[in-house]
Amino acid sequence: MRDPDEIIAWLKKAENDYQGAIDLSRRRKKPLPDLVCFHCQQSAEKYLKALLIQQEISFPKTHDLLVLLTLLEKNFPSLVFYREWLEILNPYSVQFRYPGDDTSIEESRLALKTLKKLRKILLPLFPKKLYDKL
Repeated sequence: MRDPDEIIAWLKKAENDYQGAIDLSRRRKKPLPDLVCFHCQQSAEKYLKALLIQQEISFPKTHDLLVLLTLLEKNFPSLVFYREWLEILNPYSVQFRYPGDDTSIEESRLALKTLKKLRKILLPLFPKKLYDKL
């Protein structure tokens, strides 16, 4: 395992995006579903990259969750069962960050629900001592 501090740093960033998505999802006046979806995707991306770092697997500079999943499949074959969840979150990295496409409140709810389920699967793949420091 590489430097635990590097993994913890990625996990902290993932947790910050997770908490940001939760906080933004609670806005009733002027909701920001695009941002909720973006932070959900970013959180998932950072959890996956932390896992790749932990496994000492190199990865390209990418926001594509499916590319990251492919890199993890050898070490964690069961993650392929969650591909559909990553497919839900994947478009929110770039597609909705610029004018032209918008997300709905329903999409942001689904993105957050998906991230919560994914987080429950991914966190136990790290040594407890690492994510206890979050």
